[in-house]
Amino acid sequence: MKETVTTGSLESSDCLIRLEPSEQLEIDLETDVHEAFYEHIHTLISDTLEEMGVQSVYVRCKDQGALDFTIRARLIAAIERYRELHDG
Repeated sequence: MKETVTTGSLESSDCLIRLEPSEQLEIDLETDVHEAFYEHIHTLISDTLEEMGVQSVYVRCKDQGALDFTIRARLIAAIERYRELHDG
């Protein structure tokens, strides 16, 4: 079984992102600002994955009120680490 990759933290104004191998693209999002920004954060994650050419991975995002640039930076770092781990 291939390993998971984690970036970020559960500190206030940050987010914890975990990537795991998957046969399809799955996004599991939990956010402290659920009602107000859930769809926005989900779209931000989807768009970033698409921009980076990621088509099959399980993404778990636990948001603690992070701003867009923080979420995006954590996700990009996780994708790069994931690729290094799984693609060699």
